[in-house]
Amino acid sequence: MIKNFLFSIFFFTGIIIISLIFLPALFLPQAVVLIGGKLMGYWTKFCLRFFLSSKVILKGEENIIKNEKFFIACSHQSMFETFYLQTIFNSPVFVLKKELLSIPIFGWYLKKIGSISIKRNKISRDNLSFFNDISNIIMATNRPLVIFPQGTRVLPNEKPDFKKGVSRIYQELKISCQPIAINSGHVWPKKGHKQSNRNITVSILKQIPTGLSQEEFTYTLQNSIYSELDLLN
Repeated sequence: MIKNFLFSIFFFTGIIIISLIFLPALFLPQAVVLIGGKLMGYWTKFCLRFFLSSKVILKGEENIIKNEKFFIACSHQSMFETFYLQTIFNSPVFVLKKELLSIPIFGWYLKKIGSISIKRNKISRDNLSFFNDISNIIMATNRPLVIFPQGTRVLPNEKPDFKKGVSRIYQELKISCQPIAINSGHVWPKKGHKQSNRNITVSILKQIPTGLSQEEFTYTLQNSIYSELDLLN
């Protein structure tokens, strides 16, 4: 209980301090704000190690796609991955819930770094331009897109079918997919107390190349991530 309390106090205090330090960067080039995002990722790793005695293990680093455009499809069990993936990849672009953009200061940062928002389970004018927004950003920069195909944070033992949006992105962008499995829910669950003395493994899986049908892609991606999570659990 004490470890949970200390982790939460120091983690969120650090995130707030980093946000305030980089507040003037909202009026500077986007690259400056992206540095703040990386710092938040490293701060997350430090707090997990120092307060919860939890190491972050990177597995499959040799599978990271290089010298070509790609997007990332990652399992989603906690807040951890939204921060830490920024330390591994080049300033990734996140697909996130539109409500997050309404959070004071934090939402401003999300807009500044080019995050793409979507209203879940709704048809709106913003959602209809969703794929155009993604295509424009990915084709104009070397930043990979990050999508959580489960749609929301899930418990470690939950295995919902992946949302159709991820296969649409694969079809529309015609670029390779980098699957990632992260078992963060065992340490930092979406509900309840955090667990100490357990490690978080970030497993970077072999890329899924272009050329598959949407159905083949979804099956391959889901099977790849869930099979790896079974091994990590």
